[in-house]
Amino acid sequence: MSESFPRMYARTRRFTLGVPRGFTISPDGGRVVFLRSRDGTDPVTCLWELDVESGTERLVVDPARIGGEEGELPPEERARRERAREGAGGVVGYATDTAVTVAAFTLSGVLYTADLASGEVRELATPGAAFDPRPSPDGLRVAYVSGGALRVQELGSGTDRALAEPESATVTYGQAEFIAAEELDRMRGHWWAPDGRALLAARVDEAPVGTWYIADPANPGSPAAEQRYPAAGTPNALVELYVLGLDGSRVAVPFEQEYLATAAWDRHGLSVVTVSRDQKSIRLLAADPATGASTLVREDTDAAWVDIVGGVPARLADGTLVWTADSEGGRRLLIGDRPVTPPTLQVRDVVAVDGDTVVFRASGGDPAEIAVWAHQDGSLRLVSPDEPGVYAAQAAGGTVVLSAQTLASPAGPEYTVLRDGVTAARIASRAERPGVELRVSLIRTGERELSTAVLLPSWHTPGSARLPILMDPYGGPHFQRVTAAASAYSASQWLADQGFAVVIADGRGTPGRGPAFEREVLHDLATPVLEDQVSALQGAAAAYPDDLDLTRVGIRGWSFGGYLAALAVLRRPDVFHAAVAGAPVTDWLLYDTAYTERYLGDPGADAGPYERSGLIADAGKLDRPLLLIHGLADDNVVAAHTLRLSSALLAAGRPHTVLPLSGVTHMTPQEVVAENLLLLQVDFLKKALD
Repeated sequence: MSESFPRMYARTRRFTLGVPRGFTISPDGGRVVFLRSRDGTDPVTCLWELDVESGTERLVVDPARIGGEEGELPPEERARRERAREGAGGVVGYATDTAVTVAAFTLSGVLYTADLASGEVRELATPGAAFDPRPSPDGLRVAYVSGGALRVQELGSGTDRALAEPESATVTYGQAEFIAAEELDRMRGHWWAPDGRALLAARVDEAPVGTWYIADPANPGSPAAEQRYPAAGTPNALVELYVLGLDGSRVAVPFEQEYLATAAWDRHGLSVVTVSRDQKSIRLLAADPATGASTLVREDTDAAWVDIVGGVPARLADGTLVWTADSEGGRRLLIGDRPVTPPTLQVRDVVAVDGDTVVFRASGGDPAEIAVWAHQDGSLRLVSPDEPGVYAAQAAGGTVVLSAQTLASPAGPEYTVLRDGVTAARIASRAERPGVELRVSLIRTGERELSTAVLLPSWHTPGSARLPILMDPYGGPHFQRVTAAASAYSASQWLADQGFAVVIADGRGTPGRGPAFEREVLHDLATPVLEDQVSALQGAAAAYPDDLDLTRVGIRGWSFGGYLAALAVLRRPDVFHAAVAGAPVTDWLLYDTAYTERYLGDPGADAGPYERSGLIADAGKLDRPLLLIHGLADDNVVAAHTLRLSSALLAAGRPHTVLPLSGVTHMTPQEVVAENLLLLQVDFLKKALD
């Protein structure tokens, strides 16, 4: 008997195991290094290398051969994986030298290097658990973090020394703080100089940040875990930058703004990107590594907020700046100070700069589609096929690794290696097939023409019966659920096959339609997103009048989607008849600084947006079935959100259901938990909408 979808969905980590990722291309374009587990149910990630000319794959590092089962992870690695939503094990991250001859990685805090030519794997002795190793550009040394210190080991002699050690228990060198990793997409805290003689390192002091305590009620004998959590309106960690020379020198690189967004150090110089606390200004600085003095290269401002775009700053071969900026209603690619893309092409990120070629991703008229483009010598060309889908890429040395997903590829992304624009090889995905018959239509609904996906049961005959509706959104800023990729809908299709018409909609605040559309949630995370879910629901019902039953509407979601689900039954019970809210934010004062203040502002200056967007005050309005689910070990959206809403509901005499998940964080990687969560949600919704 084959496994059920919920079990397979859980065991394959949502069908992500066996999918190639983490591509690094050698400078000559002849080799591609990447991560992938052996098959679609194996959670142990291995390091592989592809020879482009022959198309041959070679297994370089198999963790089972060198370390066996993954043991206890260092706290820094556990936190990094949580921030990255990493559900697999093994070699889940690595870094290489410039020539891509040496790779460094850790397993359970043990530091390793792999010679990519010979395949030799070496275990390196360290004074403590190692974290985030990065080889020097010449491949002669490895920098890593251990015990909050930034250390460097000479690969030839094994000499190991600290370049900077923490001055107190709240200080670390060389690693990203919580806000950087969770909200700014900066997962690293140290960068090698191009000549390998120094490192730029972040010094983080968490002393100003308030301490929260995350307990495990299922194990009362265990002490609560302490966490520094920068809640909205409270102090952030103090972040400073230093150039640390291998000769023992130490040069401060001061900057004025609150957030260190990213840094880049190449042969054209040292660049630092910072963002103000109110996130209305982003600055690009050029710093002198010898003195620490910096020069303002450019500053971009926005009355709402600025966006940090992946892949920039970058430089062409001659040093010309590659940047992005919003103008004329679009997010545009800049070469120097000149926009080179039209306002109608919304740039998502820059994926690579290969000589004078800039490879980037962008959406045109349909935000559900993301294409790969290249700019070279003043002209644009489409790199990905001219077929609706979601594409990604990496490029170097004339070689492009292209990832392609369409609605016709249920097995997930396909990976093609292009050499000078011609297919040279393919990299196999070993992911499991979801085993559902996808029946999805992408439509535009309402006066705002919202991107909407409608999924009907695979067994349903159009017009034969009106089905209960299940809204399945995320709905919040900076994340899409509606894309032209089949892999995005496997769980939603399974839910549809349980007897629902599933509707997914991306409303205001979601990316791909331009800066103005994203910024319509400024100072109100409740009203616009809820209005758009209602509009999309009504538009979908109008498009399928004989198949969707507006008298039986449920909604479910996780994180912001969980917030939106609870919001829906509290404020629009006339439309939504039941909700499942997983890990919902219920009080925005309990969420972190960078995310919350970006959209709602400083609560000390104006508490109005927080009051308008919070759920606690609405507790007395509940008269629909509501299931609240929360992991008690969640350090992102802490369980206090659900517990406070539950207390308010109880005080108001409003029946509801709470499902606490012991030992579960913001992710649910445990197979049994993830499987049964799907089954329990279906059971709850069927009973509530019967």
